[in-house]
Amino acid sequence: MSEQINNREYRKNAIKDMLRQLHEGKSVDEVKAQFAAAFDGVAAGEISAAEQELINEGLPVAEIQNLCDVHAAVFEGSVEEIHAPLDYTKVGGHPTNVLILENRYLQDIIGRKIRPFLAGALTRTALGALKDGLEALAKIDLHYSRKENIIFPFMEKYGITAPPQVMWGVDDEIRALIKEAIALIEEGASVDEISQKAEHAADQVEEMIYKEESILIPMVLEVFTLEDWNKIASDSAAEGYLIDNVPLWKAPVTGEGKAPQVNLSGTGAIVLPTGEFALNELEQVLNHLPFDITFVDKNDVVKYFSQGKDRIFVRTKAVIGRNVSKCHPPASVHVVENIVADFKSGKKDHEDFWINMGDTYVYIRYFAVRDEAGEYLGVVEVTQDIKPIQAITGEKRLVE
Repeated sequence: MSEQINNREYRKNAIKDMLRQLHEGKSVDEVKAQFAAAFDGVAAGEISAAEQELINEGLPVAEIQNLCDVHAAVFEGSVEEIHAPLDYTKVGGHPTNVLILENRYLQDIIGRKIRPFLAGALTRTALGALKDGLEALAKIDLHYSRKENIIFPFMEKYGITAPPQVMWGVDDEIRALIKEAIALIEEGASVDEISQKAEHAADQVEEMIYKEESILIPMVLEVFTLEDWNKIASDSAAEGYLIDNVPLWKAPVTGEGKAPQVNLSGTGAIVLPTGEFALNELEQVLNHLPFDITFVDKNDVVKYFSQGKDRIFVRTKAVIGRNVSKCHPPASVHVVENIVADFKSGKKDHEDFWINMGDTYVYIRYFAVRDEAGEYLGVVEVTQDIKPIQAITGEKRLVE
């Protein structure tokens, strides 16, 4: 056993050393040569551990993200050899099977609706068809959102924090590339500029497909339990898929389906200083508010979110118990952390933002929650589409 541990430690340190060399400017071929000489194969989990240690030692997540494409190429052969698809990837409805089927769908869009128009001259008709293809590819946001909001929280539960941070950052880059390519077509940019942007977007999507299937999926199959997969499958079905006719998948799990424990009074009511609710009444009142709320406790852990029928930002049950800093893309997480820090210090009691999102005008408000003694209990986020409110004029005094 000690020999296995020492060997694993040696391999991990060697991977860290190769990542550092890439970071310092060594060529991929130089590092590949070292890798071939030192290893017969390497597990995805060991790459993850090496990345995590580099981040712990001070290498910024953004640097690991910049290396992501390069070290994926370095490790490509060995990861594929060790991590042939496991049975669950072939089981209809299992989350890993759905991810792979969606990746085939995305590759089909790239192969039929994007790349053929990049090979020749881009006529006006071809530009229109390319735009249609890019808009179809933009639906990849649903695929990435499920990964980020449902799978990543479970990875973090097992201490796998570096890969989600890196991958989320790359996902956001891909989303931006697709939007930029569409915008260039709409703005009448040069054919060369459009082609380069569209091709870069397609290349990055295909590279992410490789990373998901040869690194992410094998990694999570090693650690997730059947209970984890059941919860992931349930939340995924609720959020929706890129493909049709996804069968329901559920494995039997002992102890699942227990009712949540709630502190009730002797009358079965949730008693508050100004009144009381039955549990069902309280749940439905919160879900019928004309805005979304999310509560994060004093330890920065997400504890609750309302489930109105028209939520603006996606929330899944996997987010409960997750650190709030892990619920945002790396590029914007510092904003949330600064708000929370100001609330905890007492510097601020609230912070507001407002943004255009398609046909909505979203007002996002954060409030520090304190008890009667002023002790910080957490933060509540309130999100609302205020466009209909802005359109109100005059007065209304009668019921229609």
